[in-house]
Amino acid sequence: MKTRFAGVCQALALILLLSAFSFAGDQSRPRFVVIPPKPAVQGAPIPDVTLQTWNGSFTYNGTQYNYVMVGQDPSTGQASLITTYIVPVKIVLSDGTTYDPLAGGTASPIARTLISPIFDQSTNYTQGGTNVGTTQYVDAFQRGNFWSIVQNQPNYHVLLGGPSSHVSVLPELTLNVPSGSGHNGSEFGHTVGLVDINYFDNQISTYMAGNPKITPAVLPIFETSNMYWTEGGCCIGGYHSANGTQSYSVFTYLTYAGVFSQDVSALSHEISEWMDDPLTPHQNNTPCGILEVGDPLEGGSAGHPYGTWEYPLHGFTYHLQDEVFLRYFGAPADTSVNSWWTFQDFPYTTICQQGS
Repeated sequence: MKTRFAGVCQALALILLLSAFSFAGDQSRPRFVVIPPKPAVQGAPIPDVTLQTWNGSFTYNGTQYNYVMVGQDPSTGQASLITTYIVPVKIVLSDGTTYDPLAGGTASPIARTLISPIFDQSTNYTQGGTNVGTTQYVDAFQRGNFWSIVQNQPNYHVLLGGPSSHVSVLPELTLNVPSGSGHNGSEFGHTVGLVDINYFDNQISTYMAGNPKITPAVLPIFETSNMYWTEGGCCIGGYHSANGTQSYSVFTYLTYAGVFSQDVSALSHEISEWMDDPLTPHQNNTPCGILEVGDPLEGGSAGHPYGTWEYPLHGFTYHLQDEVFLRYFGAPADTSVNSWWTFQDFPYTTICQQGS
């Protein structure tokens, strides 16, 4: 949430100016961003469905703060399944360099993502001796977030999947990036693609508007590999936004060990933030700003670079980012599991720390 920028409806001259500024050699800084909600893409069909959401609130220092989150109200004890599509995005730079998330067969970024703890439901999450469930990672986080309500509601879940419970992969989108909007760079000791985020967001917004499978009731996730987005410098690992009532998420999967956005770490960050602040029908507001639950922890701590924790699954070790609970934003301490500040028990002492 720390970096914001203009929406996709900017004039072409401004987009080119931002692109040039992005590649001006600014110092690299690992980060995530959010694009504030934008109007629906001009000419897109008028949807007759909406994302399943619920309304909640908490009071801090005498002020009530309202929020909208994905799924059903935890007090109902009911499960929600949000139809989810992954769109592989192949980046082809003007010099011919290609970054393809489908490359690698069964070990490709897409293949690894599909069986990761983000979508797989076989991992048990026991936090501080409290078993919050055997489920998907972000669902476990959300159950921990509202543990005071759902500890006696074992059937409460917000899951990502499809009609057969599996996430579907849509045909790959290939972007032939013009030289003014992308180039190769050296980040964290590796050659990676660097693509202007405004250019990219324009392309995927057009794609969503023209794909009948993508409606406001579903979550489209755009996945790239071994690249970062730029906006005033590198390195953005992912973002989420909404065009009208259509929410969506974007992340990059780095195949290099120990780097920012390694495997699905950026995805865990963005899906958690989308679930707690889908940006539709409006942005949430708290004493700490909108509910970007991953940003306060992206800097990492000793033994947990970029705030990630290791989770072995299916013969591969995934790196999932810790997320702050609603307590961090001012909700009562006993709302969350063990009255923790974060899913992995980062030792905060008060709300709104570390520049969120």
